[in-house]
Amino acid sequence: MPSANSKRILIADDNKDVLQAIRLALKSEGYQADCVTSPADAIKRIQQNEYATAIIDLNYHLDTTSGQEGIELLEKIRELEPELPVVIMTAWATIDVAVECMQRGANDFLQKPWEDERLLAIVRCQTQLCSAQQESHLLREENRTLRKNRSGGFIAKSRAMKPVLELVESVADSDAAILITGENGTGKGVIANLIHQNSGRAESPFISVNMGGIPDGVFESELFGHVKGAFTDAKENRIGRFELAAGGTLFLDEVANMPLAQQQKLLRALETREFERVGSSRTQKFNARLVVATNADLQAEVDQGRFRMDLLYRLNTITIHLPPLRERVEDIQPLATSLLSKYTKKYRKPGLALCEHALEAMRAYEWPGNIRELDHSLERAVLTCRSESIGESELGLRQSTASPASSNLDDMSLEEVETYLIKRALSRCGGKANEAANELGLSRSAFYRRMQRYGL
Repeated sequence: MPSANSKRILIADDNKDVLQAIRLALKSEGYQADCVTSPADAIKRIQQNEYATAIIDLNYHLDTTSGQEGIELLEKIRELEPELPVVIMTAWATIDVAVECMQRGANDFLQKPWEDERLLAIVRCQTQLCSAQQESHLLREENRTLRKNRSGGFIAKSRAMKPVLELVESVADSDAAILITGENGTGKGVIANLIHQNSGRAESPFISVNMGGIPDGVFESELFGHVKGAFTDAKENRIGRFELAAGGTLFLDEVANMPLAQQQKLLRALETREFERVGSSRTQKFNARLVVATNADLQAEVDQGRFRMDLLYRLNTITIHLPPLRERVEDIQPLATSLLSKYTKKYRKPGLALCEHALEAMRAYEWPGNIRELDHSLERAVLTCRSESIGESELGLRQSTASPASSNLDDMSLEEVETYLIKRALSRCGGKANEAANELGLSRSAFYRRMQRYGL
């Protein structure tokens, strides 16, 4: 479906008073209405323009009440634009025909005489649906591009990664729930995307959600969506991630950092494969492949009462563990070469290379932040290097390896101090981001933003 004008609406009715009334109602909300009086003109407009929604009458002649003209128009619209939201206008006498139209693919119906509030609510909902469909198509195009190279540029040549790739290949085309474990920065999101690219759902959306960064108050709205008026700030309908992922893959990252109350809500949706938008009683089916990731030991979290055992059983049909970068020494040089190529192009520094001493330092370094830290280190090195080759000093590894006793905070930049304190907090808390955030007096979302900023 082409990119739709989210404010352009087509209205088809043989009564000019009806057209004028709807046009004025929509204009008050900023919509642009194109009005036609016959099915033939409606088809012509659709062939020439892009619309977010079409509102069509069932009858176009005074002596006709069967609704057949509207049904035929609906079928022609569906042939031209299968995903264009279509709203049927009907009077009491043709309510049964409107129901038939719904069965044939209409999205909603508007009963004459109508209330403007009902009209505007329908149009808002359908235009949002059109935008969501457009987003899905963009994601599909991105996935088609990625699928041309099924590895998606993923670099994993070390012996430690061989069993991981074999397991990915064997389970990717199933619909089994997959749990990916590993330290922060090991590439869990990349593996999730790789699974999606190699599955039968590759041409449908891949929707990623950082569960650790969702505040309690908006959890249900983020995952399941909401309807206008469901709560104070719900000024319009919103489609949640469960709905956006329909037909594709839903990737839930950092699931161990969900509070127990959120875990219960997620469990219910996964058990029933159903959900409702906040404020709506309409039940929708969840049709997506589930992949989740965590850096925590979920069984240990269960033993300590911080994670639900029944939810763990729902998530770990297949478990894939990613080794840390320090156990993948053979991958460090090819990863660094790939990242260096990316950043020299981005910052227009062609010809910049890594010197042998820098490579030796990278292979000897522990990489507590794993690939994410390597990425951050290479980007910073490209930006700060003033010669033709990147040396060990530009990588910034010495400060990263400094012990607490030898670190002089007075000589460190704000970025280095924050990085140092976050690493210490994570070390004390056994890598548990929630506990480290509490120690530092930060919210989960603020803590995650800093970890991402500093390549941790």
